Amino acid sequence: MAQSEQEVFTAFDTTNLIAPGATLIRVSNQFSFTEGPAVDEAGNVFFTDQPNDRIWRYSTDGTLSVFKEKAGRSNGMYFDPSGNLVTCADENNEIWSISPQGDVTVLMTDHKGSRLNGPNDLWVDATGNIYFTDPYYERDYWKHDGPDIDGEHLYFLPYGSSQPEKIDTDYVKPNGIIGTPDGQRLYVADIDDDKTYRYDINPDASLSNRQLFVEQGSDGMILDERGNLYLTGGDGVTVYSAAGEKIAQIPVDEDWTGNICFGGADRRMLFITASESIYTLQMQVAGAKKP
Repeated sequence: MAQSEQEVFTAFDTTNLIAPGATLIRVSNQFSFTEGPAVDEAGNVFFTDQPNDRIWRYSTDGTLSVFKEKAGRSNGMYFDPSGNLVTCADENNEIWSISPQGDVTVLMTDHKGSRLNGPNDLWVDATGNIYFTDPYYERDYWKHDGPDIDGEHLYFLPYGSSQPEKIDTDYVKPNGIIGTPDGQRLYVADIDDDKTYRYDINPDASLSNRQLFVEQGSDGMILDERGNLYLTGGDGVTVYSAAGEKIAQIPVDEDWTGNICFGGADRRMLFITASESIYTLQMQVAGAKKP
C-alpha cells in the first residue's frame, strides 16, 4: 500500500521530540474509523477499525495485515504482561483478552449484573490489573437502547476477577487513559469536560491524590520515555511535559485524531490513528518502557 507524506505539516516542537527532517506519513486510508493502537514486545502495532469489526497489525517491517475479524467491535487496547491483547469489546460492552493466536477469553461482562455503557479505553499494569473508562456512546450495532448504569465512570478490574469496581464517579465522559511504566501514576481524560487528571497509584493498586493535570480532554493518550504526555482529538496531537507545560503540537489533516502509541523495533515511531487513516512520524524520543 502506497505511503504518502502529508502535504501540510508544520509542527510546533520546543524540545526536539520529532526526528530532524521527519514528516508525517499517511500509511493507509482504507478504513472507516481507526482506534486503539497497542504495541507488542517486538514493536508491532495492533489497531482497530471498529465499524468494520477488525483488528489490524502493522509490523515492524511496514507490512499491514488483518490480525482478527469479528473482534467484538474492539476499541481501546493494551498488551498485558503475558503478551495477550486486552481490548474494550463494546459490541456487548465487555473486556476481552486475545491470545497471540487470536483466541478470545472474555474477562468481564457486567458490573453487579448491569451492562456497562461501553468500555472505551484501558491500561493494564505490570500485575495484570486493568483500569478502564466507561463512557456512553450510542452504537448503531447495539441491540439495546439506553444505558443500564447511571453515570459514566472510571473502573478497576483486579487481575483474575470478572467483577469491576467503580473507582471514580466524578466524570462527565471519561475516555483516554494511560499509566506510567513504573506503575506509580495514572492519567485519565474527561473528554467532554476538557480536562485530564493525574492520580497516584498506591501499592494496593487503589488511586489517590487526584489532581487536574491540564485543561484539555483526550480520546487517547501515550507517554514517552521523558514522561511527556501525548493527547489526541480534533487538533491532532498535543504534547505536555510532566509538569503540564505544552511543549509540542503535531497537526494531523483529519477531522479527528483518535489515538496514539509508540511502535517500531526501537519504539521511536509515533503511530497515530485518525478517522479513516493511520499515520507514522519518526521521533527522537522513544515511548515509555517498563523499568
